[in-house]
Amino acid sequence: MIAHWPLPVDAALHGPALDRQLILNLSIFASLFLLANVVLLTAVVLRRSAPPLAHRRWRYELLPLLLLAALFFTLAFRSTRLWAASRYSGAEPAAMQVEVTGMQFAWYFRYPGQDAAFGTTSPRLIEPGAGNPVGIDPADNSGKDDFVRSMLVIPAGKEIDLRLRALDVIHGFAAPSLRIKQNAIPGETFHVHFTATVPGDYPVLCTQVCGLGHYRMQAIVRVLPPDQFHQWLIAQQQAQTTRVQP
Repeated sequence: MIAHWPLPVDAALHGPALDRQLILNLSIFASLFLLANVVLLTAVVLRRSAPPLAHRRWRYELLPLLLLAALFFTLAFRSTRLWAASRYSGAEPAAMQVEVTGMQFAWYFRYPGQDAAFGTTSPRLIEPGAGNPVGIDPADNSGKDDFVRSMLVIPAGKEIDLRLRALDVIHGFAAPSLRIKQNAIPGETFHVHFTATVPGDYPVLCTQVCGLGHYRMQAIVRVLPPDQFHQWLIAQQQAQTTRVQP
C-alpha cells in the first residue's frame, strides 16, 4: 500500500528488514483507520437503534477485539526481534571499534590506533582547544596512538561496533541512512553495531534537546570503499605518530 514511502536512503545491511517492518506497520494502521471510518459511517447511515442479540455480541465486540490484540502482539514481537538483533545480540569479535563521544554541542569519534586498544580518559584532561576533546590520558601508552576526528569515517562492507558515551547531558546519536539511533548517557557506555553497504556521506544528528546549541550538533558519516578507507586509516595513523613524537 505504501510501496514508495519517502524514507532516507538506505545504506545499511540491516536497513531493508527495518524498512519492511515500518512500511508493514504503516500499511496496517492506515487500513485500520479507513476501516474504522467505514464502520462509523455505515452505523450513522443505517442508524440501527436496536442492540445486537446477546448471543451474537461476541461477533461484534469480542472477536474484533481479539483480532486486534493478536495483530498488535504479532507486530510487537516482530519489532522486538529486529531491535534485539541489532541492539542486544552483540557485534562480532572482528568488528571495527570506534568510540563516539557526545558533548555540548559536537560529536567526536575516537579510533584506537594500531594497538587496537583505547587509552584511558579523564574529564579533567578534556581540552578541545588543545586537541584533546575527549580527555585522553597522555600517561597511558595505549592512548598514544589513539586519534580523534569530528567525522566518522568507516569502510563499506565491514561490521562497525560503536561505543557511545556522553560527557555532560543526554545526547541522541542518530544516523537515519544507517538506520541506527541510540541515546548516549553520562556515566554509561552503550554499543551499537551495523554494517554500511553504500559508500557516501550521511548525516549524524542529535535527537535529544541537549541545550541552546542543540540545532548545530551534527556530524557526517563517510562510508568509503575498503581500499580507500585503508589508505585513509594509514594516513591518520602516520599523522598521529608524527604528532606524538618528541
